[in-house]
Amino acid sequence: MKSAFDTKEVWLVVGSQHLYGPETLKQVAADSQVVADSLDSDPNVPVKVVFKALVTTPDEILAVCREASAATQCVGVTLWMHTFSPSKMWIRGLKALTKPICHLHTQYARDLPWSTIDMDYMNLHQSAHGGREFGHICARLEKERAVIVGHWEDPAVRAKFARWTRVAGAWAASQELKVVRFGDNMRQVAVTCGDKVEAESVFGYSVNTHGIGDLVEVINGISDAEIDALCGQYADEYELASSLVEGGAMRASLRETAKIELGLRSFLETGGFGAFTDTFEDLHGMAQLPGLPVQRLMADGYGFGGEGDWKTSALVRTMKIMASGIDKGTSFMEDYTYHFNPAGNRCLGAHMLEICPSIADAKPSCEIHPLGIGGKADPVRLVFNGKSGPAINASVVDMGNRFRLLVNKVNAMPPEQDLPKLPVARVLWEVLPSLEDGAAAWIYAGGAHHTGFSYTVNAQDMEMFAAMAGIEYLLIDEDTKLREFKNEIRWNNAAYGIRGL
Repeated sequence: MKSAFDTKEVWLVVGSQHLYGPETLKQVAADSQVVADSLDSDPNVPVKVVFKALVTTPDEILAVCREASAATQCVGVTLWMHTFSPSKMWIRGLKALTKPICHLHTQYARDLPWSTIDMDYMNLHQSAHGGREFGHICARLEKERAVIVGHWEDPAVRAKFARWTRVAGAWAASQELKVVRFGDNMRQVAVTCGDKVEAESVFGYSVNTHGIGDLVEVINGISDAEIDALCGQYADEYELASSLVEGGAMRASLRETAKIELGLRSFLETGGFGAFTDTFEDLHGMAQLPGLPVQRLMADGYGFGGEGDWKTSALVRTMKIMASGIDKGTSFMEDYTYHFNPAGNRCLGAHMLEICPSIADAKPSCEIHPLGIGGKADPVRLVFNGKSGPAINASVVDMGNRFRLLVNKVNAMPPEQDLPKLPVARVLWEVLPSLEDGAAAWIYAGGAHHTGFSYTVNAQDMEMFAAMAGIEYLLIDEDTKLREFKNEIRWNNAAYGIRGL
């Protein structure tokens, strides 16, 4: 898929005022250009950074905020108070600004020039209190924003800025995301349902259903030559089971899998969909449940949710965008079964078929095995273990009066033993702060059994995304205390209840 960052920009808008005279403003503009160019050249920043304006009056501020809100290429605005910018000037502009805000609380010079510092220097380098003035008006107006403090050349500051630009880019992509549901949700399941109208209002993405027959029609139009070519790719990229190689007993099943992938990919590309769902309860006209095709489409950046879970499908797509170009592995996931061992409690995450190979620790094996649900032919799938390392599980749940984003930090690790009779992709992890408290906190919060799992996207990214969306955010990590977490839920319930009055 085309990168969501290719044509996107973050604008640097710098605040000052006319009190200091034209020479100071000229220097402020020159400094601002240097900062923008430097950030733009940072290889970790995926979007173009543009010094857009030095603003010194309420009308200038309003004009650039309106321009940013209307500009499709602008995914966010970085605001820096180089000098003191009286914040009443910002009220109309901030109220008009609809793009994510990063308050970069920095100054041009890193070190104090101890022996030469004078009032000219002080007038030029006023971020220390200029930023506080700006922070006050943002707080007064309840404007969500990321605040990054430190010198703009500091690698840690740049890393935070780069991550914010990724989240802002993902938020912009969410406004254009189309999610297609092939069939409905798994029957009688609560957490995969939700308010699609409210989701479009809050997150920007649209969710609509196409009958499985619409997809089958496209699948049936795929040519033998296309199928031959894709089967050749499978052989190059994976370790094919002996039954799936040319002349193997189940080769026809691999060809059917290729046919499904080509049809599904064509349907998504033609419709401009970035995420999709299916369900094993609605496969009329399909020979097998799409396992390998879903895995490969996720590896290419598409979002997916099993059993009609459109919220997780959209979330996985959003996380894929955040990790674009640097992804160590991001996938649809499900907490499947536990390892309650006194030596260390663990959770085994998996799904019956659809786990993204981006999380694999080695070259996946392409296999075919029976599937006891769905009533269709045995599906082809990739089998592998997940990588080791820190990761997160994230879940968006519809709480009725608001959406809640729940995140749990985990540490993935190799399985303690081989799993020769479990022919699915899987990953073993340690739950933080512990399986006992982490799982209890997740359950108290009403988190879903489906998640977006990532080694690349972190909890801070998810917190920034929740702020951009204006939704509730709950984190379960190494510092979580269950009593405090339950109180946080109670406080949030009260706060959102008051909001709804």
